[in-house]
Amino acid sequence: MPFRRLLLPLAALSATVAAGTIGYWILGRGQWSLFDSAYMTVTTVATVGFGEIIPVAEVPLGRPFTLLLVVTGTVFMWWFLASVTAFLVEGEVLGLGWRRRMASQLAKIRDHVVVCGAGSTGIHAIRELSQLGTPFVVVDANEAVAHEAARLHGGAAVVGDATHDEVLEQAGITRARGIISALTDDKDNLYVTVTARALNPSLRIVAKAIDVKAEPKLRRAGADCVVSPNAMGGLRMVSEMLRPEVTTFLDTMLRNKEQPLRIAEIPVPAGSGWAGRPVSELGLGARRILLLAAREPGSGGSFTYSPPEESIVEGGSVLIVLGRPADVGALSAEAAPG
Repeated sequence: MPFRRLLLPLAALSATVAAGTIGYWILGRGQWSLFDSAYMTVTTVATVGFGEIIPVAEVPLGRPFTLLLVVTGTVFMWWFLASVTAFLVEGEVLGLGWRRRMASQLAKIRDHVVVCGAGSTGIHAIRELSQLGTPFVVVDANEAVAHEAARLHGGAAVVGDATHDEVLEQAGITRARGIISALTDDKDNLYVTVTARALNPSLRIVAKAIDVKAEPKLRRAGADCVVSPNAMGGLRMVSEMLRPEVTTFLDTMLRNKEQPLRIAEIPVPAGSGWAGRPVSELGLGARRILLLAAREPGSGGSFTYSPPEESIVEGGSVLIVLGRPADVGALSAEAAPG
């Protein structure tokens, strides 16, 4: 139950106490102090059983006013107490239910991405993973932030310090495909990188660097890729200046919720049914998939851009394509070994 649902009964109870205090003061025509009037009101509303500290029987309407105050105050007092009780009990029940649900998801999740930090950088990574349908686990020390990220984007969440081994283990780091460390401090990202690499040597690690001087340290610690938001922001500003139509196209492509498009990669392992076949036989055009480039095995990192239809797809290569995430996912499954 949200905290704001306590405001109405609290306001009603406060208004009753205020009205009772002013009412006694008016009935006494100023002979009773505001403090005595407030004390009489509170003891009456709370029904604690104390005696009358002001002689209400000696003034007209004193006892009828007190009777009305008892009835009204008791109703609002119990309403407020019931709301507080419901708030506490339901909060515990919902919190317990959320923790059990997360524990169940974490026990089943495999081949996922762990995102450390759901702040100004991490939340964008979480949103994109959700859009692509990639399973993920959010790790954040702020319980409210972790809850909200999981609720809005459908992933699992762990509340805790991502620099601690046990927290990463709870997030299934040994079963994960990768980790994104998007914490606000370079030292924390460095610690997460070292810890994650030790717990899962085959993990792909992408780390955030605030200071460009932290990049070589993060790479030496085991990060496969280091991203600097400041550097990326500078590149984006230049693109907006020199290539505004390109950036507009990319933004539109990413933000279109009805037909989202992404540039993605499709690995073609050596045992794949695609290996040894020409591009023309893959049927990419019929599925509205645009082949942008191919990275052949042992090519030293070079790409063949816009491969011709007659080119042969070799085992161990990677195809760079443009298409809808669902279509790309289906093709990736088809390209996997049978």
